[in-house]
Amino acid sequence: MTALLFVRHLAFAAALAVISAWIVRLMIAFGPTDHPDGRKGHATPTPKSGGVGIAAAFLLGIAILYRFRGFASLADPYFRGVVLASVLIAVVSFLDDLYDWPFVVKLVAQLLAATAAVASGLYLQKPRLPYFGATDIGWLGPPATLFWIVFVTNAMNFIDGLDGLAAGVALIACLFLSGIAALQGAWFAYFAALLLAAGLIGFLPFNLPPARIFMGDVGSQFCGFMLAMLGVVAARFESVELSFVMVPMLLAGPLCDVAFTLARRGSAGLSLTRPHRGFLFQIAQRSGMPDLAIAGAHWGFAAFGGLCCLVFLHASGIFKPLVTVLPLLPQLVWLGYVHRRATRAGIGPWC
Repeated sequence: MTALLFVRHLAFAAALAVISAWIVRLMIAFGPTDHPDGRKGHATPTPKSGGVGIAAAFLLGIAILYRFRGFASLADPYFRGVVLASVLIAVVSFLDDLYDWPFVVKLVAQLLAATAAVASGLYLQKPRLPYFGATDIGWLGPPATLFWIVFVTNAMNFIDGLDGLAAGVALIACLFLSGIAALQGAWFAYFAALLLAAGLIGFLPFNLPPARIFMGDVGSQFCGFMLAMLGVVAARFESVELSFVMVPMLLAGPLCDVAFTLARRGSAGLSLTRPHRGFLFQIAQRSGMPDLAIAGAHWGFAAFGGLCCLVFLHASGIFKPLVTVLPLLPQLVWLGYVHRRATRAGIGPWC
């Protein structure tokens, strides 16, 4: 890719960021409002559904990419699957913002959108493993991909409970993923991650503490869904073994928080679907830690995961599995730190 072409891509992304920001401002003025309650972190009514700007910028960009789809490396059926699935999750999650559907309804909608992507052929098929090369996992591919997409979608939705946290993490992940995809010549992943980053850049200034607007489900679910699908695309990087772990490395903060919290609540016999304030980032906030500091910690986790991905790209086969573990180390430190803060504040961190 030439320098001139890269500048054109950045200019196009900047234009989409402006469009995203303009739509976010409209949502602040005319969109739905999120009212505070006992399980939420904000104290005053705040506009939500700012994620409409993110989704609209991405879908506009992806429509242009489809018009000139020779730029993409994915075959046409896969491309159509991505477009159909992204439109479906955007529409359904926006309706969820308006009508606050039960979790079961959300889950069914997410499964339908994920199925649309998988049915187009976009699922984990032959991951490259050290010593074994491309390994056909057969019938396990589609269900594993469905689980992955739904889990990441909900993880980003759950983690979107603090100003700037989810949007900042998604933006950092997109920037790293776009750069890595460009290095690998994976042009669809490069451009799609860049488009999502553009939408997030237009939104994030309005979401920094104290937030003028929240992403809403239309933003958090859409970002989680698209990052999950980009993770499946990354699994097809032909020259990189274990490339399917790169997006989990970038999202180690949200994924570990959600996985740990769900496991803890499940082992305690608590409901996994009932709203609560027991995620680690929420416990840190309840212990008195400033919102910006918590969000900044998660931005740091994403940036560290990105740096680990860069090391991972150049590591030899025998060391690659070791590099994948590195993003988990800050999570252990974070868990211990939140536990100490909660204990000092008299908060039961396992409630």
